[in-house]
Amino acid sequence: MKILMYSTHEHERTYAEEWAKKTGNQVTMEMVPLTKETVAMAKGYDGVSVQQTSRIDEEVYRALHELGIKQISTRTAGVDMFDLQAAAQNGITITNVAIYSPRAIAEMGVTHAMYLLRNIGRFNQRMDNDYDFRWSGDLIAKEIYTCTVGLIGAGHIGGATAQIYRALGARVIAFDRHPDPELAPYMEYVDFETVLKESDILSLHVPLLPSTEKMIDAAAIAKMKDNAILINMARGGLVDTQALIDALNSGRLGGAGLDTLADETTYFGKQVDAEEVPDDYHELEEMPNVVITPHVAFFTNVAVRNMVRTSLDDVVAVIKGQRTKNIVK
Repeated sequence: MKILMYSTHEHERTYAEEWAKKTGNQVTMEMVPLTKETVAMAKGYDGVSVQQTSRIDEEVYRALHELGIKQISTRTAGVDMFDLQAAAQNGITITNVAIYSPRAIAEMGVTHAMYLLRNIGRFNQRMDNDYDFRWSGDLIAKEIYTCTVGLIGAGHIGGATAQIYRALGARVIAFDRHPDPELAPYMEYVDFETVLKESDILSLHVPLLPSTEKMIDAAAIAKMKDNAILINMARGGLVDTQALIDALNSGRLGGAGLDTLADETTYFGKQVDAEEVPDDYHELEEMPNVVITPHVAFFTNVAVRNMVRTSLDDVVAVIKGQRTKNIVK
C-alpha cells in the first residue's frame, strides 16, 4: 500500500520509516501541507496522512475523491482544519489520533503552572533588567499543596493532569459533562461556576466547539479568584484574548500559561518577521507573568511516535474497511 504523508517534520521521519519497514507498506514523506495546490501529489497513492492547522478547503476533498482516495488521517487530536460535511459528501473518512500521550500535555500544563506559581518570570525580569536580586513580599509564592486546581474538561488529558496535581498534594476539582467514576480518587466533580470561583489554578482541557468558543471571557474571568492563574493547553479560541490581556494588566489574574492562541495558525510552527506576529502576542509575551509556548505541549518522543504510528495504522484500516476507533464523526 502506498501512503503519502503531507507536512512531514524531520522528527517524524524515523518513526514513519520504522513503521513502513515493519508493515511492508510504502510511505512517501513530503514537507508541504495538503492544499488545493498540493493535492495532485496524491495521485497514484492509496491514502494520505496530514499534520496541519491550516484549513483544508472543499475543493481538496473533491480532488481526493477524483483520485480515488477515501480517507485523510491526521497525526493530531485536533480536527479544526477539516470541513467534515464536505469530506462526507465526497466519501472521505477522517481519522485522528485522539489519544497519543495525555501525559505529555498534562506535564507541560503543570510546568507552566509551577513556573507562574513561583513567580519565576518576575524574578527573572528583575534580575535581567535591573540586576535586582532582592526578595520582596509581592513575589512570595504559594505552595502547590495549598492550592485548589480546577479543570474544565476531564477527559484523557484532564484526567492525567488531575493525577499529577493530586500527587503533588493539591485539591483538584473539575467540571465535565460526562464524569468518569474512575477519576474519583483524583478529583471532585463540581459545576462550572464552582470551578471558576474556587480555583487558584484553572486549566482548560476541552475541544474548540461553538459551545466552548471564548468560554473564558470577561464575564467568566470576573468570577475567578483574585490572582488566579489560567492555563490553556487546549485551543486558543477557548479564551477571549483581549479579556485575558485586560485581566492581566489590571492585576485581576495572577498569570497565564498558554501553549495555544486564537490566531496562532499564522505564525506558530514557522519562523516569521516581527511585523507578521499579531499585536496580542507581543503584548502577552512582554508580561513577566505570562508563559507562551508555540503549541508544543504534545512534543515528546512518546507522543510523536504514537501519532505517526496510529495515523498510518488508520490509513490502512480505513482503506481495508477494518474498524478503527479513531473515525471522526
